[in-house]
Amino acid sequence: RRYSFERYLAAKRTVDDRALNAHVWQALADAAAGRASQASVQVLELGAGIGTMAERLLDRGLLPRMEYTGIEAQAKLAQRAGHRLRAWARRRRFGVSGQGNRLVLRRGSQETRLTFRTGDVLKLAPGLRGRAEVLLAHAFLDLLDLPTALPVLLATLRPGGLFHFSLNFDGVTAFEPAIDPALDSAIESLYHRTMDERRIDGRLSGDSRTGRHLFAALRAAGAQVQAAGASDWVVTPTGGRYADDEAYFLHFIVRTLEGALRARPEFDGRLLARWVERRHRQIERGELTYIAHQLDVFGRVRVRAVSPSAPRTARRP
Repeated sequence: RRYSFERYLAAKRTVDDRALNAHVWQALADAAAGRASQASVQVLELGAGIGTMAERLLDRGLLPRMEYTGIEAQAKLAQRAGHRLRAWARRRRFGVSGQGNRLVLRRGSQETRLTFRTGDVLKLAPGLRGRAEVLLAHAFLDLLDLPTALPVLLATLRPGGLFHFSLNFDGVTAFEPAIDPALDSAIESLYHRTMDERRIDGRLSGDSRTGRHLFAALRAAGAQVQAAGASDWVVTPTGGRYADDEAYFLHFIVRTLEGALRARPEFDGRLLARWVERRHRQIERGELTYIAHQLDVFGRVRVRAVSPSAPRTARRP
């Protein structure tokens, strides 16, 4: 099987929409409403992918007038985000101008300026110090070493700026029905360990319990948490069928797990291959349920953090 990361990002849009914690999102919306009278609110998203969070902000009317900058490590995805947002906005009757990765969307009194930049967020962040009023990171922070990375990222906010960090993985992966409970548990545990041991350029880059560790890391960085809650991925079939393109989402998750474990000496490769193939067949028959535990956190910065040397980032599936 061949897999497209771009299609995966599109397929998980509906999964993410269900998962986002409504209480935490409302806290962001309430705080953003106090800034809606401004001429334009500066929004920065880390790991913007193909622009689905920008679509969500516009769909939900969070900030009627904003200047949004999305940073994405992969140039192909940043380019795709520009094309996707252009087509998406026209379907929703926005006036669209601009070229490439820079767009201006207008509809009534609503005006949004969108820019998608390519680069490593931790290398670009020092040049964006103090510019953002709202900082977003969606399914992204669990790719980083929080103690060193978080102060760098929070420093992009102005004093009193808001952050919404969503879908932070927190140590639970579950596939049902079981194939072999002991084997399932061993595979899932080792998968989490690969996150904890991942290194980029010799530095730690990831944490399988980012969600729970985020609270202490935010306090240490001088930020105040104002709302938090679970944002679990739950994908299960109805009548033997998955919604939208969510079967593809599941196939991609299983493939990601296989890729993470294939070279590990702890498992016989043939045993893992059989397990993976059975999971794919369960998806094809509309039988597999997948759960991943995650947390959303909203708050604001009080004290500007000092930016340490920043590591490179990986890419979360």
